[in-house]
Amino acid sequence: MKISYNWLKEYIVKTNDNTPLQLDANEAARNLTFAGLEVESVEVVESIKGGLQNYYVGLVISCVPHPNSDHLHLTQVEVGFEQPLNIVCGASNVATGQKVIVATVGAKVYTGEEDYFEIKKTKLRGAESEGMICSEKELGISDNHDGIMVLPDSAIVGQAAKDYFNITEDSIFEIGLTPNRSDAASHIGVARDLVAVLNAQCGERKYKINYPSVDNFQTDSNDYKIDIQIDEKLCRRYAAVIVSGVKIAPSPEWLQNHLRAIGLKPVNNVVDITNYVLMETGQPLHAFDFDKVIGKEISVKTLPAKTSFTTLDGIVRELNGNEAMVCNSTEAMCMGGIYGGQHSGIGNNTTDVLIESACFNPVIIRKASKYHNLHTDASFRFERGSDINIVPYALKRAALLMKELAGGKIASDTVDVYPEKVEETKVYLDYSYMDNLIGKKIDRKTIKLILTSLEINIESETPEGLRVNVPSNKVDVTRPCDVVEEVLRIYGYNNVEITQDVKSSLTYTAKPDRDKIRNIISDLLVASGFNETMNNSLSKVAYYDNNQAFPQAQSVNVLNALSKDLGVMRQTLLYGGMEVIAYNINRKTNNIRTFEFGNCYKKNLETFADSNILKRYDEQQHLAIFVTGNLQEENWQMKPQKADFFYLKNAVMNVLQRLRIDLGRFNSEKVTADYFEEGLQLINRDNGKIYVQFGKLKTNVCKAFDVKQEVYYADFAWDLLIKTLPKKEIKYQEVVKFPEVRRDLALVVDKAISFKDIETVAYQYEKQLLRNIYLFDVYEGEKLESGKKQYAISFILQDKDKTLTDKQIEAIMNKLLKGFEKELGAKLR
Repeated sequence: MKISYNWLKEYIVKTNDNTPLQLDANEAARNLTFAGLEVESVEVVESIKGGLQNYYVGLVISCVPHPNSDHLHLTQVEVGFEQPLNIVCGASNVATGQKVIVATVGAKVYTGEEDYFEIKKTKLRGAESEGMICSEKELGISDNHDGIMVLPDSAIVGQAAKDYFNITEDSIFEIGLTPNRSDAASHIGVARDLVAVLNAQCGERKYKINYPSVDNFQTDSNDYKIDIQIDEKLCRRYAAVIVSGVKIAPSPEWLQNHLRAIGLKPVNNVVDITNYVLMETGQPLHAFDFDKVIGKEISVKTLPAKTSFTTLDGIVRELNGNEAMVCNSTEAMCMGGIYGGQHSGIGNNTTDVLIESACFNPVIIRKASKYHNLHTDASFRFERGSDINIVPYALKRAALLMKELAGGKIASDTVDVYPEKVEETKVYLDYSYMDNLIGKKIDRKTIKLILTSLEINIESETPEGLRVNVPSNKVDVTRPCDVVEEVLRIYGYNNVEITQDVKSSLTYTAKPDRDKIRNIISDLLVASGFNETMNNSLSKVAYYDNNQAFPQAQSVNVLNALSKDLGVMRQTLLYGGMEVIAYNINRKTNNIRTFEFGNCYKKNLETFADSNILKRYDEQQHLAIFVTGNLQEENWQMKPQKADFFYLKNAVMNVLQRLRIDLGRFNSEKVTADYFEEGLQLINRDNGKIYVQFGKLKTNVCKAFDVKQEVYYADFAWDLLIKTLPKKEIKYQEVVKFPEVRRDLALVVDKAISFKDIETVAYQYEKQLLRNIYLFDVYEGEKLESGKKQYAISFILQDKDKTLTDKQIEAIMNKLLKGFEKELGAKLR
């Protein structure tokens, strides 16, 4: 937000004699920053770009045609230097005896906001030229470029152009206004904060705000009447008045300079007045051509969705049915609080003006502004919450200016529709509460001085505290802590001393430490050749259309989504991971191993009607692993080896083992998720929940992302795994002194029997001495019966206290064989 310091100073005067503020701009900027209005930059500007340095009033003492041109002239111009300047001029209206503005050598002629060229001594068609006689456009005064600017005879030859045009210099503050400071979205609002800071520094009410008076406002006639109806959900207050007999013309120079200083382009006197009052008070206004207000009535309402409306910029916009539309008896005239309509605005032939001053619902304005991508000075203020009680003041201020600058008269009574009056917020400020919150006892007189300087009225006072009335412009000040913040930002956070006391507290970290465990697994996967990715929690709506695994009905939709690509919260990490794979493959990176930790979201359809909103939604953290392409890059030492299911399974098991998860608590089953072509899932025997799913993704899933190579995917229910972690710390023991014994068996089993089934039976029949089981070969062929396969399995036996004897080993192996035969129908080959 841009603030003109010259303009701001018009509202600050000394309390005792009303003399204007005298304070350096940089010092004012520093004070504002310390008060919470961060001045991001201070730019010195002139009322005419560049300040017309090296421009002078000149007298043309001779003018003859250029011998080598049919349109150029050779002139001599007296500018107060020792010798007249020889200037080649191409203007058709140049003549001897004229007084003109001359840009001498070194002058900068601006052709744009930042673009310019510098005048140099040169030759044109063989004739020497030492400057340029300027037009109004070259001076930056107007767009007139028909010829040179001819000055009146009273102009003094040799006078600097900056003095002739009375060029003023101003400092422009670029303020980074936070969303909660709608009270400071104007020159008066910023001036109020500066006055409070200066008074606090002086310790007395030395300065005050000099509000422009509207006491002279009165109705000149009742020639016109207007009927106003509003929807209170859209608009909380709507006031209007009619000014008749206005003459549309350019604004006076002072008004144009004020607007240009903060980057606004002057239009005409009526439009400029509404912009001026907006920047002065923070209250947006709108001016309608009253002749175009059909039926002489105004209503603020919504229109049906898909209704077309043409805004001032000529763009036809399709309404969504939620905008606050300002309408006459037959059609919409304005998108309330945001942008005017093309057919009801002020034109060159306008004579009667209806001025609107309103307070629109900030939520409605914010949503409509975002939906239509229309961000205006009005919407900037309304969506932050405008001051409902300044509505009539701003209206009267604009009407009086129109009488003064456009020659109009106030031709109607002020119509002010204000259904529910907003009173000042009453807050009790306890001094002891304030002292504890700040950590310092501020002098009570200083507190009262700051509050009154901020126009927060003190209703009553006791030795223990104050009861204050907070004005409606401070929409964010509703609690005692908010009032403390107002006092402290003016007093200065830097004035609160840091004590020398050292205070500490004991902290308790919940076990298990989720961040620590996540970092352990991240380090493990990175050491194994994986790269960590991080995707947006917002996902495409299309991913969940006709999706059985992740139904659209469970999606958590985003209100006012920026696009359909970011329309819902993700239900799974699968689609984000596939986007990463597709992105890299499209850039010739085909060998990919990635993992991602992230939260997934869905609606709890069974409890969605519950009054407790937390029960309506489910948020769970997951870990996803993706593998595709070759496991190693091409090299001369070995052939490329493609990633497969068993590589992914090994990565999954490594994660579980590193977490010290007891795999005996899980059943291994064929994966049920329909996006897997094949794979396994680990189900907890106690609660029946799926903790891990992994396998090869279906071709149609890959095809949806234009991925033509096989992709293997693992999904860990991380929150469930964390709850399963062992609570006991790792205990270390010495290495067993007695040797391990290995025995191999070749078992013929049905094809439906998995190695996991054999492993489960083995530990069931021998828990004490069986240390490990390995599968080192699988055979299926003609030498076996149909429907059979052979597992070659190693069994590792060990006793911690003694060496196993052959008799003990044989007894154990026989027991295992009987178990395999009984439980699985296995036979020894």
